[in-house]
Amino acid sequence: MSDKPSKDVVRTLVENRERFSRFLRVRLGSQAVAEEILQQSLLKAIEAEPDLRDKERLVPWFYRILRNALIDYYRSHAKDVKRDKVLLEELETTGITKTPAADELKSAICECMGGLLPTINPGYAELLRKVDLEERAPEEVAQELGITTNNLWVKLHRARQALRKSLVQSCGACSKHACLDCTCRPPAGSTVR
Repeated sequence: MSDKPSKDVVRTLVENRERFSRFLRVRLGSQAVAEEILQQSLLKAIEAEPDLRDKERLVPWFYRILRNALIDYYRSHAKDVKRDKVLLEELETTGITKTPAADELKSAICECMGGLLPTINPGYAELLRKVDLEERAPEEVAQELGITTNNLWVKLHRARQALRKSLVQSCGACSKHACLDCTCRPPAGSTVR
């Protein structure tokens, strides 16, 4: 008996591939997961084919492989869900998942921005201070500065870009993931224009 699968076995599996895929999709609800399990099961079947005694029973035999693969998947998935649930409970117990109050959030953002404003163009810093930190109406600020509201929006956009650049230079990866918990401080004397 050869280690290579017979052409008849491969042909039968390929001819029934869509049926097998549909069987998995219905039970999994995901085309991607169904395809992955089907590919793994086809490999198992081809490797185990030499042990198959009754080639006429190939399709029912393969369905048994698919059912076992589904059971393995659900067992593994259940462990993942249980592990995630335990982790979430731990996070909730420690209070990490709680959203900070709006006042805490605002003061944290203001402190972070305030520390970086001196590192950018003074005109941009003034604009950000007035519009974003003091929460003044853009129309009011534009009138005070003697510019149009449209011009103010353009300058505000550029000011925010400069602040973002300064934030990345100062804090690196932290600026993209956890600004509110950032302990970085801007380097003394650095400016971004």
